Amino acid sequence: MSETTITEHSYAPRKRLSSHFSLLRLDHSVKQIFVIPGIVIAASLTEASFNAALMMRIVLGLLAVVAVACSNYVLNELLDAPFDRQHPTKRLRPAACRSISVPLAYAQWLVCAALGFWLAYGVSWPLFFSVLGLWIMGCVYNIPPLRLKDVPYLDVLVESVNNPIRFCVGWCIVTATVVPPASMLVAYWMLGAYFMALKRFSEYRQIGSESAIRYRRSFAFYGEQKLLTSALFYAAASMLFFGAFIMRYRMAMIFAFPFIALLMADYFHLAFAHDSPVQNPEKLYRQPRLMTLLALCCMVLIVTSFVNFPWLAQIFPKSGVH
Repeated sequence: MSETTITEHSYAPRKRLSSHFSLLRLDHSVKQIFVIPGIVIAASLTEASFNAALMMRIVLGLLAVVAVACSNYVLNELLDAPFDRQHPTKRLRPAACRSISVPLAYAQWLVCAALGFWLAYGVSWPLFFSVLGLWIMGCVYNIPPLRLKDVPYLDVLVESVNNPIRFCVGWCIVTATVVPPASMLVAYWMLGAYFMALKRFSEYRQIGSESAIRYRRSFAFYGEQKLLTSALFYAAASMLFFGAFIMRYRMAMIFAFPFIALLMADYFHLAFAHDSPVQNPEKLYRQPRLMTLLALCCMVLIVTSFVNFPWLAQIFPKSGVH
């Protein structure tokens, strides 16, 4: 056997292994940052202490949500392969390139899910049901005949419901007895829908209408105007429900509004860029201005979660004149 043949035979298994590893999209784990506000706000409202037991639950909870997210990514890539071949960059994904074993990939999907469920169960039943909900939404989003990612507006709303689920994951890591506020869950959901609508808008602009329809069926209904109009609705709804939350629970968080508004405005601006980074949120860390605004938002939200400003009650009384 020639040296070239030996090299090819030894390289093929490594390439296949690398392709299966990339299905997990571990670089997307940065999206699990949306778990953190659930932890912070739950700790603030329940006055939980950050002791060793809580830190262990945080580690296990984050590992659980990452494992289930990896399961969803594997399923997404398997079922999206025919459509990804119509995309200028996603056509290079392993499943689209046929560089994986499909049965092995489905085994990955189930093993990752089982690992996530097992880790979550070790923390609490509420956390188990939260990560189970995340996995079920991945199935509803991707698997025919439902495959809601092909239905206009539902594709955005169903995908972005992962945001409040992640919030619940963070919340359930801290407490298994107190229910998270509905106003915050809806605000979180609408904020995720805002980001997702702008991602769709950017994809539509880059690919072009005809190619976009071949890549994503919902684009047969969408257009730039409809996507921007929906993004405006989601942004307004998010801030409305966030305002309802702070009026009821944490008035001090009103100081975060300007920073959140600037963050959302900068994200909107980025959506118009050529080959916009909003199409790949896991790479947004390369945007220094956006990351600076995000850091400021996080810092202000954390401080205002635990520091009270009694004089605010004089300016914004909770009960008004009827």
